[in-house]
Amino acid sequence: MRYSDSVAQNSDPYRVEAVDRAMALLDLLTERGTLSVTDAAHELSVAPSTAHRLLTTMTHRGFVEQGEKRLYHPGPKLNGQRTDGNQLRSIVKQFRPSLERLAEKVAETVHLQILTGPDVRFLDGIEGHQFLRIGLRIGSRAPAFTTSGGKAILADLGDASIAALYPTGLPPWRGEKPKSLDRLRTELRRVRETGYAVNVGESEPGVVALGACIAREPSLAMTVAVPQERYEPAREASIAEALLEAAAMARNAR
Repeated sequence: MRYSDSVAQNSDPYRVEAVDRAMALLDLLTERGTLSVTDAAHELSVAPSTAHRLLTTMTHRGFVEQGEKRLYHPGPKLNGQRTDGNQLRSIVKQFRPSLERLAEKVAETVHLQILTGPDVRFLDGIEGHQFLRIGLRIGSRAPAFTTSGGKAILADLGDASIAALYPTGLPPWRGEKPKSLDRLRTELRRVRETGYAVNVGESEPGVVALGACIAREPSLAMTVAVPQERYEPAREASIAEALLEAAAMARNAR
């Protein structure tokens, strides 16, 4: 039965159409394994542009991924790869000692991040004690390609995974024209050489951050954030040294 037929049989006044359509797409993906925009539009009886927006939103949330031939398939949250609340608490507990060591070394705000679809989520953090400091971002999200931790994770995943995450290129962020995938790949090659990534005002204005990947499956990173007006480029080497030391400690703790 097509979605439009089931809707005709269900006149529930509390039904939210956009949510209902997204749930219908999840059902279709579970049944079929793959789905094109054309198929989704046909099943929902909507325009292809509407189906594409729904699938794109679900991709950003990790429920759907786009693979070869522009076909969509179930994402990590449908494949048993998601991290539930207990797993997240376990991850935070496991890496807290490394985070504390890093915070003590750099005296700046530090965070633990996890990759969720094309975004990173701030799982844990310790705020610095400087008068002018970066506040905690625990619970917030940002596009992985804009953050130091996200870029460190992307560098660890490799080009094939990046192509799967961004099949149509990088999306705009904060209303600005996105950088190209080629530019991102060039940046990630440098990250692989140095072991850490740098973010200068990309994720949010006024913030300079360094990040290093500490785990895969799930993909995790540790970061150090400094207010840009107080940051001195000469500090990069010492912050990077402390970050890489803490990252090594975190990897050995697994």
